[in-house]
Amino acid sequence: MAAQAVATKGNLIKARKSLALAQNGFELMDRKRNILIREMMSQVEKVKILREQITSAYQTGYYLLQQANMSSGMITAITEHIKVDDSIRLTYRSVMGVEVPNIIYHQPDSIEVPYGLEGTSSRIDEAYIQFQKVKQITLVLAEVDNSIYRLANAISKTQKRANALKNVVIPRYQSSIKEMTESLEEKEREEFSRMKVIKAQKEN
Repeated sequence: MAAQAVATKGNLIKARKSLALAQNGFELMDRKRNILIREMMSQVEKVKILREQITSAYQTGYYLLQQANMSSGMITAITEHIKVDDSIRLTYRSVMGVEVPNIIYHQPDSIEVPYGLEGTSSRIDEAYIQFQKVKQITLVLAEVDNSIYRLANAISKTQKRANALKNVVIPRYQSSIKEMTESLEEKEREEFSRMKVIKAQKEN
């Protein structure tokens, strides 16, 4: 409702209802924003740990790979026997209406090497097992990174809507209600004065 709305009791009631809805909407937006921020901050803490883990895991993995290559020199041939992992599934979960990724990966109880023992060494096995760990950390990191990105976008949009309600919509309704209330009160005073004059004239 515009600030220049005609001052009638009907319009005043509508404006008050609209104000109540806007205030309720702001409270919901603010609550949603706070929940999303808490969720994002918990993910940020996770990503710090995961980045440290993946850096360390890659360093160890490449070191073992170099050692394995030095001991057997058959890394390229062995990698041809490693199959593509198609066990990874992507689903989503909802956080206050925001869809964030949930990567499902079946982690076997024990890691089996996909190549024969002939011409290989324990270093190759160690490198393979290490890069399986790298893959697991990478999947979790990808999930958390994307969750942070989606949550940050949702927080920004929610903040803009909350700000619009707080700084534009709610003040506009409050101003409109104030103007209409003052106008109606003025009309009532004028009507009361008019009725007093009429009553006095009748008595005379």
